[in-house]
Amino acid sequence: MAKEEFEKLVAEEFPRAIPEKFHGLIRNLVFLVENEPSEEVRKIEKLAEGETLLGYYRGIPHTARGDLYGVGPTLPDSVVLYQLPIEDEAHQIQHTDKLEYVRMSYEEAVRKVVRETIWHEIAHYFGMEEHQVREREDRRDDIL
Repeated sequence: MAKEEFEKLVAEEFPRAIPEKFHGLIRNLVFLVENEPSEEVRKIEKLAEGETLLGYYRGIPHTARGDLYGVGPTLPDSVVLYQLPIEDEAHQIQHTDKLEYVRMSYEEAVRKVVRETIWHEIAHYFGMEEHQVREREDRRDDIL
């Protein structure tokens, strides 16, 4: 998928990934698309050979922002979506035998992974630690 097409897809999926009641709480945040995690991010996250990330949040979580946050020039927080790992994950979804994925198109699979990745990274934006995010994802997946 071309990068421009992927970026458009990310923009289209954001409103579907995050409940509308939270949209107005998200400020000073930019979404970026990169092919894969940089060496810097790989070191920070202590990724082993063959490990990767689908997304990465960098910034000051909403819950940690004090009264002076945003006074003066403040660089935006960022959520980076990694296109190649997301596309690889979508390809795996397409080729699983889970009934819910039967006949899912490649684009639908990419959209699903993008939505899930945005949800995950926005949870970090709102101050959730990795273990908390994973617990919520597990509970959500049990319900679905």
